[in-house]
Amino acid sequence: MASPQRFLPAQAYTDPQVHHWDCSGYAQRYWHPLTAGSALPAGHSLALTLLNQPLLLTRADDGTPRAFHNRCPHRGVALQHERDGATACRRLICPYHGWTYSLQGELLAAAREQGFDPPFQRQDWPLPSLPCREDGPLIWVALTPAVTPLEQQLDLVHQRVADLWRQPLHQVRILKRTLRCNWKIAHDNTLDDYHVAVAHPTTLHREQGPVRDYVHHTTALVNLLVTPHADGGCFHTFGLPPWLHLITWPDGRLALLEFLPLSLDSCCMQLRLFAPGADSDGPGLPADAANTVWLKELLAFLDEDQALVESAQRGYRSGLVPGPVHALEQRILHWQEVYRRDLPDELTQSLSCWAYGGRSEANPPSPN
Repeated sequence: MASPQRFLPAQAYTDPQVHHWDCSGYAQRYWHPLTAGSALPAGHSLALTLLNQPLLLTRADDGTPRAFHNRCPHRGVALQHERDGATACRRLICPYHGWTYSLQGELLAAAREQGFDPPFQRQDWPLPSLPCREDGPLIWVALTPAVTPLEQQLDLVHQRVADLWRQPLHQVRILKRTLRCNWKIAHDNTLDDYHVAVAHPTTLHREQGPVRDYVHHTTALVNLLVTPHADGGCFHTFGLPPWLHLITWPDGRLALLEFLPLSLDSCCMQLRLFAPGADSDGPGLPADAANTVWLKELLAFLDEDQALVESAQRGYRSGLVPGPVHALEQRILHWQEVYRRDLPDELTQSLSCWAYGGRSEANPPSPN
């Protein structure tokens, strides 16, 4: 008889070594949606932070987005601050010593160059760049060149909602909130189709419809729940690595939900809403009231989930050995298998030893 499927042990959510790897090795394997493409017009730069790393996006007149570490190679000072937002510029000037760069990252000039020991070559001192792509309504950045192909990370999105994904979409809302739980608990919860009818009877359950209509799809990295929508068409909920969830509506709306690690016991829930046809988010737009209602509807079930995931974190901290897996929790297992494959050998061995309250996965407890 095959061994029963098992969730990750509680220590995967409570151990500092695992958290360190989540924010470094695991995060480096995948692309990250850093901002909406519409937030970075040509001839602009934008400073942002990803996992405590200050980054700088630019878009020159050629229209190509580029990503750099937000630090001058001379002495490490940031070239721009996040509080500045998207800034119109033709070049980047370091506020410390005046080194000047093009939006493509090339060093154009260094103040008093003759004072450096020769030979000083400008081409030797470009801004340190990162892989950067624009796909759908988002600009994606990778923290290392050795990253999973973005096409693989988004394969089900491209296959199932290609027309919606590639249409002109504008970001109409963005919300950030700190959750007092490990990011994996929040991520698991959003993949959990077993809890929807119980925990969200008047919110998300009404949107997703009866459990009998749930249809699941998976590829190597991505899982998908498809349900018929009351307004016609389908409601799609994608689970994407590393900690992303993409939700689409038949009318062309799209929501991106992320759970970015902050500490071992906390994460940042970031929600972005995209809609076709709206130029911006501001008062007086015909769509503005509808977008406010849309956000309110999403927050209704996200508020319900926040109470659950923060309670689950306390349970995991108390020595929980996770129970059996329900058929409607298969999307959690799919993602956890992706995560297990990415783990380095030493952490794989540790998690195996932690499973079942200290017993090896090779020797699970008796069902009695």
